[in-house]
Amino acid sequence: MNPSRLWTIARLELTQRLRAVSWYVLLGVFAVVLVGVTALSFLAYGAFGSDAGAGIYSVVVFVTLLLVLLVSPTLSGNSINGDRDAATLAPVQVTLATTGEILFGKFVAAWITGLAFAVVAAPFLMIATLAGGVHAGTVVVSLVILVVETGVIAAVGVALSGILARPLFSVATTYLVVAALSIGTVIGFGLVGSAFTSEVVSKTRSVAYDADGNPKCTDGSGECWGDADRMVCDQWQTSTYSVPRFDRVWWLLSANPFVILADASPTHYGSGDSPDDAFGWLKYMVRQTQLAPDLESVWDDCDPHNYDVNGNYGDYPTPREVIDETVPSWFVGLGVQVVLAALLLWWAWSRTRTPARRLPPGTRIA
Repeated sequence: MNPSRLWTIARLELTQRLRAVSWYVLLGVFAVVLVGVTALSFLAYGAFGSDAGAGIYSVVVFVTLLLVLLVSPTLSGNSINGDRDAATLAPVQVTLATTGEILFGKFVAAWITGLAFAVVAAPFLMIATLAGGVHAGTVVVSLVILVVETGVIAAVGVALSGILARPLFSVATTYLVVAALSIGTVIGFGLVGSAFTSEVVSKTRSVAYDADGNPKCTDGSGECWGDADRMVCDQWQTSTYSVPRFDRVWWLLSANPFVILADASPTHYGSGDSPDDAFGWLKYMVRQTQLAPDLESVWDDCDPHNYDVNGNYGDYPTPREVIDETVPSWFVGLGVQVVLAALLLWWAWSRTRTPARRLPPGTRIA
């Protein structure tokens, strides 16, 4: 594969896009959207003071990834079959450029085009960084994942444009693949996890209350909440109910682009061992699904060991503890995406190479 010829193909593809006024309009609309998102993020995270930048930065990166997923299929989904319909692919195929160079040249162009959105988002990311609280490790990892995800979507779009004969179908199929990764994984996780259930045996014993709603106390005072030795308790009640087993299907979320971005980004914590940005909160919610539910539930208001020094019931793990005791999955999901893109590119190469043994009916050759 000749780098010079590959870059020539990519440069020609980029030149066609740069000449289109609609391309600049699209980038302008994206910038306007980021202005609104950044302003709303400052209002939402303003209460965090000097650490507000971490939350704002993560929101801007998430929105940038979202818009890349929404726009990239349109920009890359007709790269090859669009040229075939316009009768501009065959003249390139009879040059010294190989099928691989044509295919990867268009992939590089689509990747660079998608990264233009990250360039537009750069000033807003700088503003978030200047707000304070943004960590260098988070910036580096999140931007690397954003670049890689943009490349994966570009590769899928270009590959499908080489596999399918009609541009409309290839663009629609690219959107379906993106939807399957970003939305389908969540739907599949919810449906499959709800289909597998386990039975929980619940035993509860509550404090007895008087007619005024106050806990009954052995001394008749009515002010003994949190003091298990003085509270009057009801009889034990036993019941059963079913709970979904999301801990068995949590891996379905690993290929989700947003989960990959959040799970790969380093997590930093604020008060109460809680994450200080949107990356950490999404990671915490996803990692929680790895924990198996307790199939024997006991709730005893009258057990003194169940109360802390403030009289509060129960002892629940903090977000930091949940993240520390669960396993990351971003590299598995990213590997699945890369393998999928590579297989589609190989298929597109076999469908685009010349001389072609068989083409779909009605396909333009020259």
